[in-house]
Amino acid sequence: MTETATRVIEAQGLMKSFGSLDALRGCDLEVTAGECVGLLGPNGAGKSTFIGCLYGTVAPTGGELRVFGLDPKREPRAVKARIGIVPQENALDEELTVLENMRLYARFVGLPRGMATERIEQLLAHMALDHKRDAPIRSLSGGMKRRLAFVRALLVNPELLILDEPTTGLDPTVRHLIWERVLGYRQEGKTVLVTTHYMHEAELLCNRIVILDAGRVMAMGSPQELIQQYAPGFVGYFPAETEIRLRPNLPPGTATFEQGRQFCVRAPRFEDLTELQRVTNVSAVQLRPASLEDVYLKLTGHGLDENE
Repeated sequence: MTETATRVIEAQGLMKSFGSLDALRGCDLEVTAGECVGLLGPNGAGKSTFIGCLYGTVAPTGGELRVFGLDPKREPRAVKARIGIVPQENALDEELTVLENMRLYARFVGLPRGMATERIEQLLAHMALDHKRDAPIRSLSGGMKRRLAFVRALLVNPELLILDEPTTGLDPTVRHLIWERVLGYRQEGKTVLVTTHYMHEAELLCNRIVILDAGRVMAMGSPQELIQQYAPGFVGYFPAETEIRLRPNLPPGTATFEQGRQFCVRAPRFEDLTELQRVTNVSAVQLRPASLEDVYLKLTGHGLDENE
């Protein structure tokens, strides 16, 4: 298979304006078959607009976009037939049962009845919902509704699975179940695009990260590549009131920022933080390796000190 043939998404200089608002400003992004790519960014960064362009519900105002080599604006049905999407809102019919909802959607996407019945039963079991097949949607918990949105997205056995904030508001048990399933899709070779505000979720699920801000791609790479490039080292969280004692003793190469009413120090070495505690007699609330969250905060400018 050629390199070109493996490209699922190709965006070059993609632009989208809503009146005077530029939601996408020359976005360049490629996703190849089998990748799980995390699309990260603050609210208003352009993530939902980009997904709308992929799915053909938003028409770009400039640049080029191909999904499976097709133009979503001109061939939306052909593109949608190969995409499964779990949107931020579950959008299930509360008056119907679980089975009725899935049968209705299967008809909507053109699945033959026999195939649809078998596929629905398999996926309900896959998402631990088979015992709720005849339950009305209004009786389901939030976690169950979220899992059912996954069933709906997977009905067409999509080549590209788009997950828009898939675990927001879910309890840890349901979140871990969904993570396990997504990792399984990745192992099966499915192409997955995830938007999330949970940095740990992105690190766990994605082999490549794209950080958007103000409609532009700020950085991309594997989680570890981004950490090493933009925020290497270790982070110490200190009580906010100790900042005045800590600042005169910061070792070379450190960066500081505020988070959760705490004074945070990122240093190149773990020993730098233990020595800082020793000389100031201030104990850290937490010490940890630098993470994707530190990269995100640095690149999007949220909560950073001016020395960044």
